[in-house]
Amino acid sequence: MSRPVLQVIAGSTRPGRKGIAVARWVAEQAEAHGGFEVELVDLADAGLPVLDEPNHPRLGQYTKEHTKAWSATISRADAFVFVFPEYNHSIPGGLKNAIDFLFHEWADKAAGLVSYGGVSAGTRSAAALKPVLGALRVVPVVEAATIPFFTQFIDEDGVFTGNAELQAGATAMLDEIARLTAGLQTVRR
Repeated sequence: MSRPVLQVIAGSTRPGRKGIAVARWVAEQAEAHGGFEVELVDLADAGLPVLDEPNHPRLGQYTKEHTKAWSATISRADAFVFVFPEYNHSIPGGLKNAIDFLFHEWADKAAGLVSYGGVSAGTRSAAALKPVLGALRVVPVVEAATIPFFTQFIDEDGVFTGNAELQAGATAMLDEIARLTAGLQTVRR
């Protein structure tokens, strides 16, 4: 039996962003976990414009090639880990836009949240993302990895290395995603 596909979604598209290092670390943790086939999905590479589809996403009547490609990418996933910063007490606009492009592709899949930032560790951003995911029938797990003052974990080569507490949080989150994914795959069938 094949392992479920876990997409680690790098939620910042800002030039000069540091969060891609965090997303790579999360993908490494997921690979080491062993319960998933892991894909790193970088929103900066997706190249999505501001939502430009004429039809509501729930209809699935996509007219743009970038939307069809994005739909195919997200449809492959059985679960997600969203890795994102906090901008002005909320989620980055690019992440919200990418989520809004689709509807059914997100449904009945578990998601972990890895937020990062300064003193708040992106927790206000995570709080803003949860109702958005809930409206799409994504099931956020309780376990999370929140990273305060995240740049302290990035070395001069741009590599993020989590400490024991962050690794334990990531492992607990991945364990819970794996547990829920098994049940949600049955729901999607």
